[in-house]
Amino acid sequence: MKLNKYIDHTILKPQATAADVTKLCREADQNAFFSVCVNPHFVALASELLANSTVAVCSVIGFPLGANTTQIKAQEAAQAVADGATEIDMVINVGALLSGDHDFVEADIAAVVKAINGRAALKVIIETCLLNDDQIVAVCKIAKAAGADFVKTSTGFSTAGATVEHVALMRKTVGPDMGVKASGGIRDCAKALAMIEAGANRLGTSNSLQIVSAD
Repeated sequence: MKLNKYIDHTILKPQATAADVTKLCREADQNAFFSVCVNPHFVALASELLANSTVAVCSVIGFPLGANTTQIKAQEAAQAVADGATEIDMVINVGALLSGDHDFVEADIAAVVKAINGRAALKVIIETCLLNDDQIVAVCKIAKAAGADFVKTSTGFSTAGATVEHVALMRKTVGPDMGVKASGGIRDCAKALAMIEAGANRLGTSNSLQIVSAD
């Protein structure tokens, strides 16, 4: 299996430098990964570096807590697209979901959908490690109703990353026509393959080179 086309090659640590992002982009281009995933500050740089590449640029939004106001998330997403991002990974408002305010969670996602206006694919990070199965099902349905393109397991900054069980539940909930991205803790080829087998069609990882070297 050609795992490279499943991979969003990722660097989101706060200490990441321009040199780190430049290296990330070079690795992504050399290995034909699907995208690089970077913090908003580095979207313009990554877009410039990958201007003549097939590698897409992905920006995180409302990252990593998802607790920004909806207006800020929408503005941040619009700016990322203006800077060259064609993929957006936004974090839901987990507190609102756990408060039972499903209407707010849907409106929060829908505002970002409107802001990017079809110019980028939207992945919605639901932070599965903080949710029970019923909540995972509910928020997957919310994200689909709001017009998102993918649901994504994790930021990688919370208590745990992706699990096979959660990925399978997400795939079962959204059906075959919506993307599922697994991220957080995917460090080797076996784990990557297990996530794909469970239903993921995109993987977020900073261990991309180790994964494809064993593919």
